[in-house]
Amino acid sequence: MVYVESKFGDGSLHEEAARDAWLQGLAADRKPEEIALIRRALDLAERAHRAQTRASGEPYLAHATAVADILAGLRMDHETLAAAILHDVVEDTEISLTDIEQACGAAVAHLVDGLTKMKVIGEYQAAEQGNKKEQVKAESLRKLLLAMAEDVRVVLIKLADRLHNMRTLQHLPPHKQQRIARETLDIYAPLANRLGIWQVKWELEDLAFRYLEPQAYKEIARALDERRIDRQRYIDKVLAILRQELERAGVKADVKGRPKHIYSIWKKMQRKGLSFHELYDVRAVRILVDTIPDCYHALGVVHMLWPHIPKEFDDYIATPKENRYRSIHTAVVGPEGKTVEVQIRTYEMDKESELGVAAHWRYKEGGKSNRDFEQKVAWLRQLLEWKDEENSAGDFIDRFKSEVFQDRVYVLTPQGEVVDMPQGATPLDFAYYIHTEVGNRARGARVDGRMVPITYELKSGEQVEILTTRHGEPSRDWLNPHLGYLKTSRARAKVRHWFTQQALERNLAEGRAVLEKELRRFSVSDLPLEQLAAQFGYDQLDPFLLAIGRGDINTSQIVRALQKQVVPPSESTEEEALPITAPAATGKGGSDGGIYIRGVGNLLTSMARCCKPAPGDAVVGYITQGRGVTIHRRDCRNILNIAPEKRVRLIEVEWSSKQRQTYPVDIEILAFDRQGLLRDITSILSNEKINVLSVNTQTNKQDYSVRMQLTLEIANIDELSRVLGRIGQLPNVTEARRRIH
Repeated sequence: MVYVESKFGDGSLHEEAARDAWLQGLAADRKPEEIALIRRALDLAERAHRAQTRASGEPYLAHATAVADILAGLRMDHETLAAAILHDVVEDTEISLTDIEQACGAAVAHLVDGLTKMKVIGEYQAAEQGNKKEQVKAESLRKLLLAMAEDVRVVLIKLADRLHNMRTLQHLPPHKQQRIARETLDIYAPLANRLGIWQVKWELEDLAFRYLEPQAYKEIARALDERRIDRQRYIDKVLAILRQELERAGVKADVKGRPKHIYSIWKKMQRKGLSFHELYDVRAVRILVDTIPDCYHALGVVHMLWPHIPKEFDDYIATPKENRYRSIHTAVVGPEGKTVEVQIRTYEMDKESELGVAAHWRYKEGGKSNRDFEQKVAWLRQLLEWKDEENSAGDFIDRFKSEVFQDRVYVLTPQGEVVDMPQGATPLDFAYYIHTEVGNRARGARVDGRMVPITYELKSGEQVEILTTRHGEPSRDWLNPHLGYLKTSRARAKVRHWFTQQALERNLAEGRAVLEKELRRFSVSDLPLEQLAAQFGYDQLDPFLLAIGRGDINTSQIVRALQKQVVPPSESTEEEALPITAPAATGKGGSDGGIYIRGVGNLLTSMARCCKPAPGDAVVGYITQGRGVTIHRRDCRNILNIAPEKRVRLIEVEWSSKQRQTYPVDIEILAFDRQGLLRDITSILSNEKINVLSVNTQTNKQDYSVRMQLTLEIANIDELSRVLGRIGQLPNVTEARRRIH
């Protein structure tokens, strides 16, 4: 594991002689150019902080250099140390990121910029520790910190910064001590724990506990009746005895340990309702072996050495915990009559416990947590372990840079509250998360002080302010997935609920208008609407129209129903309905092309020019004389009016889904002319990657109306619906529909 080794933790690095000695110590395993970069950072920080002092009266540079020294103890790379030295200069001095980039390079400037953005964590105002709402808030802030850090080294610098602040907390007034200590215990110590930086974790916890519960801290410290260094010396003695006896018994093992710190002792006393003298694991030792039989062999060695304490033995290898934790725990009366807890496990169990799906973190921190989030944090912990295995600093840094929290975004309210949302969420999603009425009346948004459209995709760390109107209401367009207003099911459900509550007459009229618009858009006529309603499970038309008006049935569902709906000829029977598959296909015909002909092999096929069917349309085949099979839409006028004696030439066909193909489809756009109209239409088609075969535009100079007829290459009916919907949203466009000859 990673431990802090600090040579100048008292901040004496602000003195030139001490800095030179420190740099000389770093030079033992670093390149000259890396030491030169750290020295340039020191020179720049000294110039920036020259006139500044801390609450203790010491030069401000002492804090910056102490943070760098903590990170040097973690054996971090030279860029991290340089950024740590400069971590406060942008916010507290006149030095800019450009100055840092010129002096120390773009990588260091990027780290400092990330640290400046992290200041949002200081907004955290914690309440009682037992308050579940505040615990959720603390967890969101921890996730925010990790999500905003494109480079995880930013988090490590932030932890080192907080550690030194805690070491010097005695110089601040009591109310600030309480606030900072609570913040440390709720946010930073759990982060250090999850990243596996145990030395930082336990020191942060002990320091915070000292200010939050000073009486309990002093009582436990007195009960221990020995200084931490004495306890460490005792553990070292136990380790030496164990190594010798295990080697003598032929057990290959790695033995390590450290004394329990004060905060963990207090937590266990609280959790189990025990007094200090009832605890048997104040001192802890861990034995790692290769195999499970070696675990029990090592256990025998321990019990032969020292008497074990009854009822203090747990075999989690034979009976693992619910969180899959496996290990043997025993407590013995060790040298000098002092109790020692011994944990025995294999290397594999240790790795599962420390770097698996963080089941052990849940056990230690309490409560449930997100499995996916924990797996990503486990990956970050592995990076810290790999740091010592990499041959070059460059390889390690490349591994260290990764956006591992891409599935969630963590944004802020104007009051600094953290809101956890799915990636791709919009300001409108955010508005509905805050309150249903805020969403219903939302009309705009500011992100970090600048105006953005309500379809803007939010990013972690952004502060979002929703602009509302006094008497606003949702738009039905918000439910259209193609327009990108809402990405979360929660927000869509709230919009649908709003429409559900409106007057029945209004919903009925709205539903009828929406349905007629879709029928007109796709040039579908003479369609029995009751038959379409039955496809959605409605016996009557009015409930079907009400469902559309309320938003329970959206336009995408209507389009899919239309493409499956059959408009039979007058003499047709139920058996003539053709099953439809939506995906498009390629080829000239037959089972391997865009059309599958039932019961026969490959035949030459062609698309009818009269109705231009597109994949997803209900289609029928007509056997021609010498030209193979012509494919028509089922509602094509030529098919509906075919002579009875020619109906024997109709055959059942369906779209094949094996390959992709595009088909020409005519559309018609009605609008009032304006400058840039055609450019906006072609921009939509370009963004959708749709090819335009022909364009015909007619403009009426008297009323400035314009009629455009375009032939597009469309893959399927869903794509056509999406394009028509987006064109219909353009300013001055009154209608966009499919054109049937």
